Amino acid sequence: MKKIALLSVSDKTGIVDLAEKLIGFGYEILATGGTAKLIGDAGIKYTGVEEFASFPEIFSGRVKTLQPKIFGGILMRRNDKSDQKEAEINNISPIDIVCVNLYPFPKVVKRSDISLDEKIENIDIGGPSLIRASAKNYKFVSVLTNPNQYDEFISELSQGEIKLETREKLASIAFAHTSFYDTIIADYFEKEFKLNKSAIRINIPIKNALRYGENPHQKAFIAGDFYDYFDILHGKELSYNNIIDLMAAVDLVNELDPISCAIIKHTNAAGAATGANVGEAYDKALSGDPVSAFGGIVAFNTQVDVATAIKLNDIFLEIIVAPGFDDEALEILKKKKNRRLLKSLKNDDENKYLIKNIPGGIIAQTMDDSKSSDLKLEVVTELKPDEKQLEDLKFAWTICKHTKSNAIIYVKDKKLLGAGAGQMSRLDSSKIAVMKAVEHKHDLTGAVAASDAFFPFADGLLAIADSGIKAIIQPGGSVRDDEVIAAANDKKMSMIFTGIRNFKH
Repeated sequence: MKKIALLSVSDKTGIVDLAEKLIGFGYEILATGGTAKLIGDAGIKYTGVEEFASFPEIFSGRVKTLQPKIFGGILMRRNDKSDQKEAEINNISPIDIVCVNLYPFPKVVKRSDISLDEKIENIDIGGPSLIRASAKNYKFVSVLTNPNQYDEFISELSQGEIKLETREKLASIAFAHTSFYDTIIADYFEKEFKLNKSAIRINIPIKNALRYGENPHQKAFIAGDFYDYFDILHGKELSYNNIIDLMAAVDLVNELDPISCAIIKHTNAAGAATGANVGEAYDKALSGDPVSAFGGIVAFNTQVDVATAIKLNDIFLEIIVAPGFDDEALEILKKKKNRRLLKSLKNDDENKYLIKNIPGGIIAQTMDDSKSSDLKLEVVTELKPDEKQLEDLKFAWTICKHTKSNAIIYVKDKKLLGAGAGQMSRLDSSKIAVMKAVEHKHDLTGAVAASDAFFPFADGLLAIADSGIKAIIQPGGSVRDDEVIAAANDKKMSMIFTGIRNFKH
């Protein structure tokens, strides 16, 4: 069976060399328009698409490749007898390689010297269709969308065949390529025709509209597969704020030791603790700051039993989430009509990016996936922490990672005693953490502290030392580290550097 490669590119970088090498591997070349002329002028034998499809290019090139013989050759399933029979009846030959890149709309649209009609003509129609068809049939078709893919592709082809893994990768890149291209077009139309961007771009079924956003005057929507990760067992509809706080609670408790509880208010921990059993974990977490816990989100990383359910009903809580509930515990908790009860199903989301809007686009980053178990801890003081302090330091570091910056955390016996969060000054966060601990009558003797970033001056550390703390964990890296270490030594404190900063804005 003959092997066919379709070449139709706007960016012609490397296309002549690619065509020559494909010919060398026994491929027949199909080509369109300018691509055909370029490779023909280079002496490379090719078949024009109009000849192959027995149909001319029409409408000034607007229709070239949108033909059944082209798309049939790309989309036919080689291992399907019915497809093979239909291909034979309709004289359709399989096309195994599709090399397409698109009209330069993203560049043209920025030019002020080009009319609207000219810009519209640079919206590619056939190209994205070819790319999507090829990517859809990746089991049999290789799709190239960028000249930087040619060398690696030819290198693999020279070894005999293109691996399925490579075709899968090329297909993924191809769909991303057409998605980006369509986004540029949508942005242009919204701006050019002064359309309501949010109404167009947030094209979400009404069932996914939330009651309102962060505040009642804001609209909110939810898209994607969020509800694949939780079973809603009881209670009224989740709000925008509920979901944000819920994820903060689950993300934190899932990083703590087994049999832990986290209580969240406004994405920060009002309480967090590990216990010998689920009831003890909750009691310890609640006692950290019982006032702030009112109206909070409570998350467990272990099954909730009856005794704990009875305690949970003693306070107003927006949400309780756990990997499971005893049957009787669930019935007890359902007595609160509006409170949401959720079962967490899995924690394997591969979409590990944080995305925010900025003027003209988005800004994104990978998630902070640093774990206390992966830290390379460096004791930098004369005094070393004992084993109990070390466990508490790691616990404090995990809570600190999930707390808004600037963050200072106090912990004792794997229980949060005080938190200073979201302050403009690290010194202020240190003072607030002490204030919260004192307010709830926690004894800081023997407690430890964590800071999400280094201390720029020794004053923050001294404030912590004056509260009775004898061990601290922090990233290090300040130009005044020596000054801070000296202050810790003077106060007979042990201090650990992690080398990892955990800002959370």
